[in-house]
Amino acid sequence: MFSLKDRVALVTGASQGIGRATALALAQAGARVTLAARNAEKLAGVVSEIAAAGGEALAVAMDVADAGQVKTGFRQAIEKFGGIEILVNNAGITRDGLAVRMKADDWDAVLRTNLTGAHLCAQQALPVMMRARYGRIINVTSVVAETGNPGQTNYVAAKAGLIGWTRALALEIASRNITVNAVAPGFVVSPMTDPLPQEAKDALLARIPLGRMGCDAEVAAAIVFLASEEAGYITGAVLDVNGGLRMG
Repeated sequence: MFSLKDRVALVTGASQGIGRATALALAQAGARVTLAARNAEKLAGVVSEIAAAGGEALAVAMDVADAGQVKTGFRQAIEKFGGIEILVNNAGITRDGLAVRMKADDWDAVLRTNLTGAHLCAQQALPVMMRARYGRIINVTSVVAETGNPGQTNYVAAKAGLIGWTRALALEIASRNITVNAVAPGFVVSPMTDPLPQEAKDALLARIPLGRMGCDAEVAAAIVFLASEEAGYITGAVLDVNGGLRMG
């Protein structure tokens, strides 16, 4: 495990799935972690898990689509831990539907949470990172941002936009010793994929060379690597964690 001893991290969407696994993995590596999500009850459970393992964590109820809540949540995190050195933009939602019938509200909600939310969080973290001349920003995108997926034009647009945003921001702030990277999970066992009918899951498995879905801990391990000192010469990159579903 890469050491993140005494580093300070904030993870959005940390109440379940990849976000929860990432918060646990960062804490295990030695980071002090702020967990942000809308579900305060679930967040409290993850904080308890981290504390039971000897780590230090703070829960902040925060909807990344709400600029006011983002500002308040980051202020609480900075007051508690004195700064933010690692930001993991993981929060995301889906509102699936065919493009021809997609409601404007469903389009806007997904773009606001999955793309604008990352921007709002980075705006709060960057001044602190720039003053410290150190930072790691890791954005959780998706394999479908690279392949497309029918019935998810809003989600794909947001996640593809996140890749472009990652690269543009990496160029903007590289001189401040801040790296910006993305992780693109494939199909992972999670609350988002659990509702899929078995025939849909079987069809997915047939497309994955490794023959299985991933787990959230495997994505979290990639995020911990990108947050580490050892990844200091990597920026503007997209790390695929997809079982070979997309190569290149």
